Amino acid sequence: MAITASQVKELRERTGAGMMECKKALVECDGDIDSAIEHMRKTGLAKADKKAGRIAAEGGVIIKASPDSKTIAILEVNSETDFVSGGEDFAAFTNEVCQIILAQAPADVDVLMASKMANGDTVDIACRALIAKIGEKISVRRFALLNTDGAFSFYSHGARIGVVVEMKGGTDELGRDVAMHIAATNPVCVSEEQVPAEILEKEKVIFIAQAKESGKPDNIIEKMIEGRINKYLKEVTLVGQPFVKDPDTTVEKLLKSNDATVLSFCRYEVGEGIEKAVDNFAEEVMAQVRA
Repeated sequence: MAITASQVKELRERTGAGMMECKKALVECDGDIDSAIEHMRKTGLAKADKKAGRIAAEGGVIIKASPDSKTIAILEVNSETDFVSGGEDFAAFTNEVCQIILAQAPADVDVLMASKMANGDTVDIACRALIAKIGEKISVRRFALLNTDGAFSFYSHGARIGVVVEMKGGTDELGRDVAMHIAATNPVCVSEEQVPAEILEKEKVIFIAQAKESGKPDNIIEKMIEGRINKYLKEVTLVGQPFVKDPDTTVEKLLKSNDATVLSFCRYEVGEGIEKAVDNFAEEVMAQVRA
C-alpha cells in the first residue's frame, strides 16, 4: 500500500526517528502506525545490542537533590561523543534517570536499569531506544545516592565533573567553594587517616628507592622519606591542600576559620578509568591504500 506523508510525519513525531526509517517501518507494517512503532522498538533493540561493544567514554554527570536537600543523587551516563551528550534527547534521559534514583533509591545499576520510566518502559528499554535513535552506544555507568543529617553542597563543572560535599557547619557558599576546589584538585580523601593503606605503602616503596639512590646515611634517608610522605599526604588530602581561591591558606584552615567540617565528598568525572580508543589516522589511510 502507498504510505502517505502524513503517516510518516505522525510516526516521526511519536518516535523521534528519521524520515526514511519511519517510511521503511510503515511499509513493512502495511501502514499500521502502532505496529510500526513496535517494529521499530524491536529492531532498535537489535541495533543497540550491536553497539554494546563500542567504547563510550564521553557523556555527562548530573546531580539532583531532594526538596529538603537531605538526599542527593549523582549519576554518570556515557556516550561515544560529546556531540551526543550535549543533545536534548541525552539530557532528557539522564534527567529522568537521575530523578528515578532520587525517588526510588535503587540498590545498584542493575536494579536501576529494571526501574520504570514515566512512559512505563524500563530504564534499560529506554536506553536501548535512545541508542537506536541517535546511533551511538549509551551506557548508564554509575550513581551514588547520599543521605545526611547535616548539609550537602554541590558543584558541576559543565557536565564533565560533578562534586557533592557533606559538611557540618559553615555556609552554602563555603560548601560550594569546597566542592569547586575538589572538582579542580581531585583529592583522594578528606584527611590523612582516610588515605588507603595500599596507596600509602606503594608510595613509601617508591620514596625509599629514590632516597637510597642518593647515597646518604641511613638517618638522613629516614628523614627524607618522612618528609616526602608528609608532602604526599598534604597533596592528596582535601584538608592538606592549598585552597584554590587563596593558595596562601589550606582548606583545613579555611574550614576552621568558618567553624566547619567536611564529613565526606563524592566526585565523578566523565570517563575516568575508561580506556579510550586512540585513532591513528595515518595508519588508517595506509591500511586502506594497502587494501
